[in-house]
Amino acid sequence: MKYTFTICLLFSTLFLFGQNPNKKTLGHEELVSWNRIRNTEISNDGNYVVYNLKAEEGNTTLKLYDAKKDTETTFERSEGAKISYDNRYLIFKIKVDWDSLRQMKREKVEKEDMPNDTLAIYDLQTQSLEKIANVKSFEMPEKWSDWVVYHKEIEKPVKDTTAAVVDTLQMSQPDTLVTKKEEKKKKKAKKEGKKTGTKLVIRNLKTGKKEVVRFVKEYILAEEGKRILMNSTGKDSTFLEGVYVFDCEEEILSAVFIEKGEYTNLTLDEKGMQAAFHVNLDTTEMQVPPFGLVYWKNGFEQARIIADTTSRILANNWRVSENESPQFSKNGKQLYFGIAPSPILQDTAMLEEDIVNVEVWSYEDAVLHTQQNNQLKDEQKRTYQAVWHVAENKLVQLGREDIPETRMGDEGNADYILGYDERPYFKQFSWEGVVRKDLYLINNKTGATKTVAEAMEGRTVFSPKAEFIYWYNELDTAWFAYEVKVEKLRQITDNNTVKFYNEIHDSPSQPWPYGIAGWTENDDYILINDRYDIWKIDPRGKEKAVKLTEGRANKKTYRYVRLDREERNIDLSQNLLLHVFDGNTKGGGYASLNKKEEVKNLIFDENFRFFRRPQKAQNADKLIFTKENFQTFPNLNLTNLSFTNPMKITDANPQQADYSWGSIELYQWTDLNGNVLTGQLVKPENFDPTKQYPMLVNFYEKSSDRLHQYRTPLPGRSTINYPFYASKGYLIFNPDVPYRTGYPGESALNAVLSGVTSLIDKGFVNRDKIGVQGHSWGGYQVAYLINRTDIFACAESGAPVVNMFSAYGGIRWGSGMSRMFQYEHTQSRIGGTIWEYPLRYLENSPIFTLDKCNTPVLILHNDKDGAVPWYQGIEYFVGMRRLNKPAWLLNYNDEPHWPVKLQNRKDFNIRMQQYFDHYLMDAPMPRWMKRGVPAIEKGILQGLETED
Repeated sequence: MKYTFTICLLFSTLFLFGQNPNKKTLGHEELVSWNRIRNTEISNDGNYVVYNLKAEEGNTTLKLYDAKKDTETTFERSEGAKISYDNRYLIFKIKVDWDSLRQMKREKVEKEDMPNDTLAIYDLQTQSLEKIANVKSFEMPEKWSDWVVYHKEIEKPVKDTTAAVVDTLQMSQPDTLVTKKEEKKKKKAKKEGKKTGTKLVIRNLKTGKKEVVRFVKEYILAEEGKRILMNSTGKDSTFLEGVYVFDCEEEILSAVFIEKGEYTNLTLDEKGMQAAFHVNLDTTEMQVPPFGLVYWKNGFEQARIIADTTSRILANNWRVSENESPQFSKNGKQLYFGIAPSPILQDTAMLEEDIVNVEVWSYEDAVLHTQQNNQLKDEQKRTYQAVWHVAENKLVQLGREDIPETRMGDEGNADYILGYDERPYFKQFSWEGVVRKDLYLINNKTGATKTVAEAMEGRTVFSPKAEFIYWYNELDTAWFAYEVKVEKLRQITDNNTVKFYNEIHDSPSQPWPYGIAGWTENDDYILINDRYDIWKIDPRGKEKAVKLTEGRANKKTYRYVRLDREERNIDLSQNLLLHVFDGNTKGGGYASLNKKEEVKNLIFDENFRFFRRPQKAQNADKLIFTKENFQTFPNLNLTNLSFTNPMKITDANPQQADYSWGSIELYQWTDLNGNVLTGQLVKPENFDPTKQYPMLVNFYEKSSDRLHQYRTPLPGRSTINYPFYASKGYLIFNPDVPYRTGYPGESALNAVLSGVTSLIDKGFVNRDKIGVQGHSWGGYQVAYLINRTDIFACAESGAPVVNMFSAYGGIRWGSGMSRMFQYEHTQSRIGGTIWEYPLRYLENSPIFTLDKCNTPVLILHNDKDGAVPWYQGIEYFVGMRRLNKPAWLLNYNDEPHWPVKLQNRKDFNIRMQQYFDHYLMDAPMPRWMKRGVPAIEKGILQGLETED
């Protein structure tokens, strides 16, 4: 018997179906070698663009584009690039070669013997490159120039290859060798390590001058002021343990706080004139380290502890917590930090065999134990906010156990903070899926509280100047604003003129909003989105709402584009950039909204999708954006704010021209109820309507708005790759599914089956060669469909729920949450409990109609799935097995809702292709399908070969 490995293609001549013979077919090698653009940055002057090209396998390449010269420079094996604030330097890391690293792993090279990263400093003016070996991390100032800081790795001892020579010399020339005393001293010398720290190099890029600080563990740069804060474990009596600040203007290193202890959470204000950090000076190794909060101000000889366990604001058994970093307000007048009650401690005198580990679950528990366990580490580190008013030297506790969550306003400058408590409503979250909260205002100076709202839903936020608290209330489907100074709550939208909630919401829950664009200066207006347009609304209720755009009539959606990352207010006196999406063609572009509230298209193409968030140069009217469609990779384009003469500056995958790719189009049909539905249809290259093609059906809910999305060839974790299968001659159909509460399975059946049959009627679909594939909610729908129709020759169902009764009482292990809310209110769309609608649960559960299934099914379900319990896949498989129906289960051990590790994703894509090719392309059955892979062969023999 002869076995042939067919990992890339199985009988490739079967796949071409009229494809261009001069073009290649995408294979599994292309899935791991196709580039994606990552980590894009534009310099502050707009003259340089830097980005990474990264494929699934191989080295990352760094590219530097010079807009003035229209040239590109390539740096191999490089990433993490940053352009200096003054646009002079490009600094990045050079990584170890990918193949070399894999070889070293094969050879079992110890981690400490592996080569480390190299820092590269590239002068953009002189085009000179400097390399510095053995660098762990680096930082560049955000808003100042001329300096770079890099942290070195642990210095590795140089191996002595002259030992034999030295031994000889010791015998003949003892006077020239190191004395025993010197050798002993050398052995006692402090060594670098995780606990002791390593060298920190502070370097002036213009002068080349360096300040080297030994044994540094942590460091931080001020945002605007030229200061660097660090803590060192000290070298000797000439350089003691403590915290130091380096002034880059004076080029002076000064001590901030000199004591032996444990330091963490270094913090500087924006100007670098104030610092804070936590320190534990205890030497008795207490179970709960008694951290104190330390404050330093420029001019202080020594920082001082401003809060510790003796502070008057702390209740008995409360402490300053190291689990929340201190934070200065924007104006530097307040220092916020965390406090916490002392934890419950295990008696250290107890033996392990005497400790009882039992979970006591009570029906009165507000939070399920599974959720408690999932949140345990976070709860053990829970902190409550406090503030220190610098000028007044006043400490105030803000957060409390009855108001555990707090948010600052006006970047910490506001007189109030926002507090809320969700705990009274935790229990019903299990079945409602929405957390309600009681909302409070907390006075920053006194800690006094005022109640703003009770049992409200939605995310509550301060307006930029903290004049208002605002939120969308899902129960009322309306926006609200609470004016802080006058303590007045107003409903600011009413849905009478237009709906501000999701108009096509189709699950048994309250519809969500379309979000906001932002606030204008001084919190005068809030800009709120409806489905298509942006509205200017007065939160004080004095003026009528004004529609700023006119998109609804033509189904064009306008959304504000925030170009300044630090922008707090929208200035309506300036031209605003808008992103445009055309609901008819699924194309789009960008438009401008001027101060006269007139909208003008800047660039628009109905055949392309444009990136929602282009990047603008900070100090120049230049930006980079991408546009894409099914056949066009989203390369970077450089342009001005008017989008005149945009220029494509990257070509990430020129090899695409060599491959058969396919095309995509919108497809419409009429369902069984007479409704016109929409979907996407992918056709192979050189499609011939007189021929018949195999077809894959892949869907989730509604996907047609992503018609012009570029689908990068890659080994996906849960779904088919459209270009990959189109390249092999498959049609792909992705129908949108409108849902009816209580009947999700029937809704899918109606939409999908009517769409498939309408395509069969066109004559170009081989009705005997149709497969279906879906994952999670899509996997459930696939399982439902194949029990009610024999139209599919085969199916792949990933992480499906097949038994809604057992799934309803199950747990989402990734969060520990109950799954009840999904069925009562959200995606599963039953609309009630198993006691209210038992027949709905029965009718929508594929497990109870498995005997009607005549379709082979490949099931993917992993044993660490945190979203859909793994036992759902087991129920599915053992049911099919009991009924002697063809079924296979793929379980990638220790993987979550889908395979994440690259080797597993590659394997899954190979098996899925082999499976579909067998049933839809008449390719030979691979060995794993014919006889499985016994446990004794797992990880050794994969069974991907076929017999011929």
